[in-house]
Amino acid sequence: MIKGIAQPKEIIVDERLSLVRYYPYYKRTLQWYQDPALCKQVDNIDYPYDKERLCRMYKYLSSRGECYYIKYKENGRFHLVGDISLCDGKIAIVVCKEYQNRHIGRKAVAAILSRASDIGLKHVDAEIYDFNKQSIKMFTDIGFKKIDKERYRYVFNGNGDS
Repeated sequence: MIKGIAQPKEIIVDERLSLVRYYPYYKRTLQWYQDPALCKQVDNIDYPYDKERLCRMYKYLSSRGECYYIKYKENGRFHLVGDISLCDGKIAIVVCKEYQNRHIGRKAVAAILSRASDIGLKHVDAEIYDFNKQSIKMFTDIGFKKIDKERYRYVFNGNGDS
């Protein structure tokens, strides 16, 4: 929760994709964080999350910012395929392995950037480990610029665009 700003229950991105306000659903989300490669990209750790770590992460993100699940429609059914948050002026995103490389993350980031602009942020940062080439490419393609070793920034101009 961002102080003084109501978080929407859902942000519709397109007919197949939306961002849904976080609610506890560890049965599904813990599965994403059992992938050691994903955990390496996100936190630079070589082991999967346990439920306690996952709960702490979501509690932190949802209490200090806006946290959403990424909901994607495939074969006529919606599935939760990742999460994205805007917390303390930073964006963080996870898309589970089986849904990567479909531009889902790119569209979700664009939606969060629109939200950040709407609530008056001047810029948004992303912390990306230098070995995470896939994320670096996605964020720089969207318009983020490297400002430090592992920090990228998207700056809004007066129209809400970078």
